[in-house]
This record gives sequence, structure tokens and C-alpha cells, in this order.
Amino acid sequence: MAFVHLGIHSEYSITDSIVRIKPLIKAAAADNQQALALTDLSNLYATVKFYRGCLNAGIKPIIGSEVIMDDEDTRLTLLAMDNEGYQNITRIVSLGFTEGRADPANHGTPIVKRSDILAHAAGVIVLFTEKSDVGQALIGSMPERADELLVEWQAKFADRLYFAIKRTNRSGEDAFIQAAIHAGAKHQLPIIAHNDVRFLEQEDFDAHEARVCIAGSYVLADANRPRNYSDEQYLKTQAQMQQLFADIPQVIDNTMRLATRCNVTLTLGINVLPDFPVPEGETIESFFRAESQRGLEHRLDKLFPVAERDESWSDFRKQYDERLEYELEIILSMGFPGYFLIVMDFIRWAKANGVPVGPGRGSGAGSLVAYALNITDLDPIHYDLLFERFLNPERVSMPDFDIDFCIEG
Repeated sequence: MAFVHLGIHSEYSITDSIVRIKPLIKAAAADNQQALALTDLSNLYATVKFYRGCLNAGIKPIIGSEVIMDDEDTRLTLLAMDNEGYQNITRIVSLGFTEGRADPANHGTPIVKRSDILAHAAGVIVLFTEKSDVGQALIGSMPERADELLVEWQAKFADRLYFAIKRTNRSGEDAFIQAAIHAGAKHQLPIIAHNDVRFLEQEDFDAHEARVCIAGSYVLADANRPRNYSDEQYLKTQAQMQQLFADIPQVIDNTMRLATRCNVTLTLGINVLPDFPVPEGETIESFFRAESQRGLEHRLDKLFPVAERDESWSDFRKQYDERLEYELEIILSMGFPGYFLIVMDFIRWAKANGVPVGPGRGSGAGSLVAYALNITDLDPIHYDLLFERFLNPERVSMPDFDIDFCIEG
């Protein structure tokens, strides 16, 4: 059966890989590899580029991430089995940045809480290498502890757990292979072959070591620097991997079986804006319209106090009402009320918290709705500014406010 690489770091794992996405896909296609898994360290930055490139090359993209857990630098590789799994991996990685802590031993890479992984298990496949908590227990001659951990993981992930074994000439690998085979049989966990790819060709190893030394502030000639990688961690061909694991061919077959379980479908090229929360009983359209009208009323009351208005006021006011309605209809028809409300929200927060905000710059200053919502502070009617330069139904594009904040707010 064909082999699938299920653990590849790209250049987006900036501290430990030099694999570039386009050459990776080209090399895989040349070897007729049917699928690839990208598992960058605590990030999903290359997902879209990888996904598009794989599909264009006729390769099945598998999306995942290797994460560091809050258990003494233990690691797990997470693969998305479906779209729910992809969303859960994005949540896990995001929680590492927002609620975890930075790992000084890994150049500030965020550490993920075990509880967050367990809480977002749906649709996620887990690979246990020798660097995982289970792997560390196994090679540390603590089989009882490994059993306890596996029971905990199986309670959440059921049949979505795999051992991933390597033969890259690094310490601990042989011991882990034997222990994983025993534990896999005991707990009915399949085992896959893994090559922990960090560069494309074997001769790229020295360049990779230079990248690692730069990240760790070492020099290549330093005899005492850490050496955590080997020249075997390149993108081996299917034939090379089959030969490497010829004594246990089922671990090669299992990579393809696992790959068939991973079926993420991304919808690209469509702008998806976050929902803006509105009061109960309101729709985003009604709330947006009401906020704009209230805001305009407030602006006009300040600009033109009631006591100063004369008989021409109604005609003067009419141009503001007509312009506001015109803009509202266009914004609503193009589906952008949420964007305006989101920008309104963070600008109001900034102003309420003493952060200086610019009065408006670029084409966004031509919007009366933006003026009414306090996004800008320039009256576009007074200055004869065109709304169509900012948003035009004849030229559908995302609105884009140019906003200036003081860095010393």
C-alpha cells in the first residue's frame, strides 16, 4: 500500500524547518504521493497555501498541528479528521496563544493545556510519538503511567489515537518502537510510520542546522550545542519509507488508512465576517440602521444646535437623511453592516479608554454612516466627499477603513 507523510513542518515552523510549501508539493507529486499532512508547530499559518497547492497537484491535503503540552515539554500531533476537527484544532492552537504560556525552551512557542485538548476532541486524530506524554512514560519504563494516560485519552478520542514511530537515527526511537508495539496491542491502537520531516533533501541538513542555530543563538561549530535533529528527517520517497519499515509493513499501510479518514473541505475565496452581537429582539440590519440614525441625530445636534436652526433647516436636514438612507441601502445590500459595527465598537472602546484615534483617512472618510457611528470625525457632506470611492455596488470589494491609533495612547 502507498505511504503518506503525516508529520511535516514547513518554514512556518520558523525555529525548526526549512520546508517550503511549493517545493514540498512538487516533490510529493513527483513521487506520486496521494496525500500529505502539514503539522506545523503550534500554528496553522500555511494552511490555505498548502490546501490550495495540494488540490492543484492532485494531492489530498491533511491539516494538523504539533502542539507542546503543559506536561514538561511533551508534544502531540493533532490531525483534522473533518471540518469540526479543523475548527477544534484552530481553537486549541488559539488557546495556546491567548490562555497558555510561552515555552522559553522552545523560543516562546505557546504551551497548550491538556484540558483544552481534551475539551476539543471532536473530529481530531492524535498521534503519539516518543515525545508525547504516553511516549515519555513508555521509554521511561513507566508502563503503568502510560496505561493511565491512554485510558484518559481513549475516553475522549476513542479510536482516533495512533502511535507514530520513527527511524531517523535519534536516541529513544528504538526503545519507543518496541514499547509502542506492545502498548498498541494491549490498547488496540494502530501504529503508523513517521519521518518527522524538516527539510526536503538529505543534503539540506546543514542548511536546516543553520536555521536551528540561528533560532537558538548557537554557532554551528559549537561542540556543546544541542543536536536534536538528524540528516534522515527529509522527505523520503514512498519506496524509501517502505524499505525502512520492511520488517513491519503494516505501519506503512496504516498511514494510508489514516489518511482516508481525514476529509477537511475548506471554502476559500469568500469573505466571512464575524457576527456582531445585537440586543435580543433585534436583527443586525435593524440594529445597524438604528445605531446609524441615532448617531446622525447626535452629530447634527452638536453641529447645528436646535436654538440656531431657522426655517431652512428642514431642507438642509433633508440632504443628510437622504444620504444616510442611500448609504444604508448599499451597505445592507452588500452584506457589510457587521463590519461597520465591529469597527465602530473598537473605535468607541479606544476613545472611551483614552486612546487617541485619527479623525479619518482615505476613502472611508466619505461615508456619512461612518461619521454617524463615530468611526470618522469628518462630515462628508460639508466637505463634499464621495461615498462611492469607499463602497460601490458596481465594484464589489471589501470596505477598508484606514484608522490611525496613537502608539502611546
